[in-house]
Amino acid sequence: MTTLINSKIPDFKVQAYIKGDFKTVTQNDLKGKWSIFFFYPADFTFVCPTELGDMADKYEAFQKMGVEVYSVSTDTHFVHKAWHDASDTIKKIKYPMLADPTGFLSRAFGVHIEEEGLAYRGTFVIDPEGKIKLAEIHDNGIGRNADELLRKVQAAQFVASHPGEVCPAKWQPGGKTLKPGLDLVGKI
Repeated sequence: MTTLINSKIPDFKVQAYIKGDFKTVTQNDLKGKWSIFFFYPADFTFVCPTELGDMADKYEAFQKMGVEVYSVSTDTHFVHKAWHDASDTIKKIKYPMLADPTGFLSRAFGVHIEEEGLAYRGTFVIDPEGKIKLAEIHDNGIGRNADELLRKVQAAQFVASHPGEVCPAKWQPGGKTLKPGLDLVGKI
């Protein structure tokens, strides 16, 4: 198994439902900014709306950090709109909901479930150069937490802007970082 960390995202072109409209989204929309790809199995399901609602509640915080959130499922953009119209939780979403009915994106990110035509719960943080800096894949029964993701994006952005420093476990903005070196070996 090869890792996706530091690999470039593939070229893609998909339809999205966003703010009451349909829009085409490509890899060019990600250039120059931080992005999150938030894969989930399907619209009109059970754990998915809890996660997408949680992300909607944190969307403003991500936006203040210069991060765009893209939710992705193998549903069409038409199904995204129907779900948005039918669910009070999904109505809160202001970020683009990408449609991946061919499974291209879910396969490219290693989360496609071939026998079901669905995606695992995959979370990917992409830097402004289009490189994947965080990759997490969950079984579909395990929901994610937007607060945890927010902290991880803050750490990724800190490390990117502070060469030679790393963030230890449970690091929070303003917290102590480490500068790896021979003097730290065996002393932490």
